[in-house]
Amino acid sequence: MTALIALAGVSSGYGQSQVLWDVDLALEPGSVTALIGRNGVGKTTLFRTIMGIRPLFGGSIRLAGVEIGTLPTQRRARAGIGYVPQGRHIFPQLSVAENLETGLAARPDGAGSARVPDMIYDLFPKLAELRARKGGFLSGGEQQQLAIGRALAGDPKLLLLDEPTEGIQPNVVQMIEEVLLKVRRELGLTVLIIEQYLDFAWSFADHYAVMDGGRITRRGDTATEAAADVAHLVHI
Repeated sequence: MTALIALAGVSSGYGQSQVLWDVDLALEPGSVTALIGRNGVGKTTLFRTIMGIRPLFGGSIRLAGVEIGTLPTQRRARAGIGYVPQGRHIFPQLSVAENLETGLAARPDGAGSARVPDMIYDLFPKLAELRARKGGFLSGGEQQQLAIGRALAGDPKLLLLDEPTEGIQPNVVQMIEEVLLKVRRELGLTVLIIEQYLDFAWSFADHYAVMDGGRITRRGDTATEAAADVAHLVHI
């Protein structure tokens, strides 16, 4: 099967400091891969490189067979990549509805006359209830729901999730898990998730990849290896 996204020899970093070294990673359409590893090994840098926030030092990034490694971030979003960054980065002075509307700009034809899909409010009933409230007055769990909803408003093919359970209450973690399972089942999205909470990642991921020292050092299938079997590799 042709990969939806394929990274080959990807190297990147900050200024003169190289963080990623010859990363190869391919995700099949509709698959979910958990990217795991200790803090500081390059996981978030990899996401930022895929999005074009960090420049390529070398290698290629192909989305649906098309090279996107030289495109600006907005073009990559419109090509079909949704990104939920660590820390959520919602707009605190905008309402829930307005935050979601900012995600429409990532649609292939831009926001245009598009409106926030009802599907997002169906997935996140709390957002429908709070749609007039400013983002800065939401709880951490509500902000995470908003950040995921905003990414989905762009109608992505690939969803990048950076630590979606960080700072979230256990009952909200379970709700987010259920939503992501539903998103995968109903929308068929390809998902790459950075997650320290391995039981959460294993609940819906097909595959895992371990990063260490800016490289992918191990890959496997979650169906054949339990989270406990790889926890020692990431020092969790």
